Amino acid sequence: MQPKQNILHLPVYQPGKPISEVKRELGLTDVIKLASNENPFGCSPKAKEAIVSLLDQVSIYPDGGAVDLTHAVAEHYGVKPNQIIFGAGSDEVILMIARAFLTPNDETISAFPTFPQYKHNAEIEGATFIEVPVDENGKHDLKAMLAKVNERTKIVWICNPNNPTGTMLSEREIVSFIESVPNHVMVVLDEAYAEYTVNEEYPDSISLLNKYKNIVVLRTFSKIYGLASLRIGFGIGHPDVVRSINQVREPFNTTSFAQKAGLAALQDHEFIRTCREANAAGIRQVTAELDKLGLTYFEAHGNFIMIDVKRPGQAVFQGLLQRGIIVRHDPGWGYPTKIRVTVGSEEQNRKFLEALEQVLSEVAVS
Repeated sequence: MQPKQNILHLPVYQPGKPISEVKRELGLTDVIKLASNENPFGCSPKAKEAIVSLLDQVSIYPDGGAVDLTHAVAEHYGVKPNQIIFGAGSDEVILMIARAFLTPNDETISAFPTFPQYKHNAEIEGATFIEVPVDENGKHDLKAMLAKVNERTKIVWICNPNNPTGTMLSEREIVSFIESVPNHVMVVLDEAYAEYTVNEEYPDSISLLNKYKNIVVLRTFSKIYGLASLRIGFGIGHPDVVRSINQVREPFNTTSFAQKAGLAALQDHEFIRTCREANAAGIRQVTAELDKLGLTYFEAHGNFIMIDVKRPGQAVFQGLLQRGIIVRHDPGWGYPTKIRVTVGSEEQNRKFLEALEQVLSEVAVS
């Protein structure tokens, strides 16, 4: 059986190494995973209670429309229920957007490096994918991206804060870009890490929906809400756009557990505030030590930091792995000397920094 020719070149997604595999391979008992930008503090206790409350309903199909969660999210963000679409993580919302809107005649644009699922799903649909390198500070080069927009452009993807660089675009920059693109171009603002951002210039993208009908804002319960294993995220956009996305959505694409936990997590404002403050403190903790080590890094606005270790990133990754610290290094980023590390708890950060200092003394500078 021959698959579609346009997917033959696509790489299979390689997730970060799981803790159990590292323990087994290296014979370690204490392993810290700082590779996948997960919340080191878990999820809200209220979400855990919600999950347990559903254990006797495992045999029942979930609400296919996620009605309760839809209304709660609508109220939380001040939008209408028909502006919201749920997916198995925001990844699936990206997939559905690509499936609903992209054809082989279309072009779509993103930064590079950025979240790889934009390119992956666009190429599955046969669309031409255009990548525009980030600037020297790891930020989207919006001027260069705008220069690539033409009559065939259907979607521009903007990850803000950007994964993997961690950099942020301000509301002024976002609004200027949206006002410069033609109305036929959809601008997808992927804000998976928005709740971690403490910078006052971060866009209030939800309010922009009232003025700009060609934007879709993506959010997720996987990051600060700590529900990554339940796979639930959502998009907010114009009702007509959301209806089109809904037309390609699979039935029962989010579970009862995810919906119920998301509903409880959304209401625990204190947990979110605590996690945001701890993350900001963690960024200060890590970057202060990086400064002492003479290492540079991109300004971090999510829950991770991209660090230039000034040595082969793969060698530093392996050295940390040997010490039970899992971080991320991807040759596909185009940054051979950089690693990405999730901001952990104070103790996890300390252990990472201690291990990093040891590895740096063993790996030669490039």
